[in-house]
Formats: sequence, C-alpha cells, structure tokens
Amino acid sequence: MTSTQFDCQYCTVSLLGKKYVLKDDHLYCVSCYDQIFSNYCEQCKEPIESDSKDLCYKNRHWHEGCFKCTKCHESLVEKPFVAKDERLLCTDCYSNECSSKCFHCKKNIMPGSRKMEFKGNYWHETCFVCEHCRQPIGTKPLISKESGNYCVPCFEKEFAQYCNFCKKVITSGGITFRDQLWHKECFLCSGCRKELCEEAFMSRDDFPFCLDCYNHLYAKKCAACTKPITGLRGAKFICFQDRQWHSECFNCGKCSVSLVGEGFLTQNTEIFCRKCGSGTDIDM
Repeated sequence: MTSTQFDCQYCTVSLLGKKYVLKDDHLYCVSCYDQIFSNYCEQCKEPIESDSKDLCYKNRHWHEGCFKCTKCHESLVEKPFVAKDERLLCTDCYSNECSSKCFHCKKNIMPGSRKMEFKGNYWHETCFVCEHCRQPIGTKPLISKESGNYCVPCFEKEFAQYCNFCKKVITSGGITFRDQLWHKECFLCSGCRKELCEEAFMSRDDFPFCLDCYNHLYAKKCAACTKPITGLRGAKFICFQDRQWHSECFNCGKCSVSLVGEGFLTQNTEIFCRKCGSGTDIDM
C-alpha cells in the first residue's frame, strides 16, 4: 500500500501512526468518520462518536449512558423495557403508569404476563379462580354471583336450583309457581303447552293454564251473555243458586237496569227488578 493509499478518504490526511476507521473498504480518520457517519443520540442530541457504544432500537440511537427510563432515569442497558408514545420505560414504570390492576389482588399486571378479562375487570391468570374450589377458571365456562365467580360444577353444587319440569339447573331468571321453580321456557300451559312466562294464567289443582284453556275447561258461563267468568284482575261476578253472572250482565230482563246490590225477582230463567216483576207470578 502506497502512502497516498493510506490517506483519509475524506480529508486526505495521512493516517500513518494515527487511529482510523475502515468502512466499505475505505479508510477514514476518526474525526471525518464521526462527522460523516455518526448517529445522533435521541436523548442528548449529540453525535455518537466512534469510540462510544451506539445502542439502537427501531432505527433510533442512544449513547450507552443516555439509554435510560424516561420516568425514573434508571439505565435500561441489558434490562427489559417498553416503548410507549416515543418514550422508553422500564417495566416497573410502565406497569405503574399503563398496566391494568388485578381486580383480586390489586397489584399491577406486568407487561407480557397473561391477564384475564371479565365484565370490564382484569385479573392475573392465577388470581382468576373459582370462589369455591380456588382452581383457575381460565377460559372455562363460569357463573358470576355477588360473592364471586364460580366454575360450573361448584356453582351447581353450592347454589343451583333445578327446574320442576326438566330437572336441569336454573342458572338465571326462572319462574316460581306454588313454591316450585321452572325455566321460563319450561313453564307451559297444562292444556295447549304454550309458554306462560309473559302471559296471564289461571291455576287448577296446582296446574297452570292459559286463559283460553282455563275458560274452555273450567270457567263458569255467564247466565246472560254465556261468556266465561274468570274473576281475572279482580273482576266481580254474581252467584245465585246454581247460576252466575258478570256483574255488568246482572240486569233486569225487562228494563235492563242493573240489579247489583238491589233486590230482584226471578221467573224461570229470567230475573227482574221489583218494579218490572210486580204483579207477575214470579218466585221471590
């Protein structure tokens, strides 16, 4: 190699007896190399010279001494860290600032660890356990109560009530009738088998019936209009001997005046007010 071949590629000064840097088969004096090729530190904005360690993360560069947590200023060299909003944070600071807190133990859920979410709250995987058997629930089915979350077997063992019809567990809701429980979809009319959970119904011999079935099978018929008398929702009716009337149908057979609370006379199947019945051969 001639003397001219041992000159700085940029400033051409002789490098004999001096420190130099070889890059892409070219020689550079340290000063020229730092001026041309040095990266600038994200923290101090000064060039990272060739005699300094250049720490790089996602095309960003730091001096070794500047590579610190932006919150607690502890060195991140050879330590785990998290980048958030262009900031570098140690795992403790990131956890305190950004991580979810466990609903059970109230401690931070560290970055990278598995967390469970349920009803808007978060748990460590080891804290998300059945309230009864204390085994991790994970992604298995669960049932929640005010006292905690339960795996299905423990819930059935401790709390479950069973449908009087299908004998299966009632996990929520349900219908109570005659001190017994039904699933809503199992509480059916004993006549036509339609669901009664949102329907008015009547009972007979401890069996529920929709109004149509009850009226057809059991309701007395009004002696005047022949329609069923149900007594539903407090409706009033009149009984006399073996006959019944809706209160609004209990009227004089001649002048139609209401006889509710009034004296009346009968003749065969007819009823009359005292005025219309006067002078007529009628039963008293």
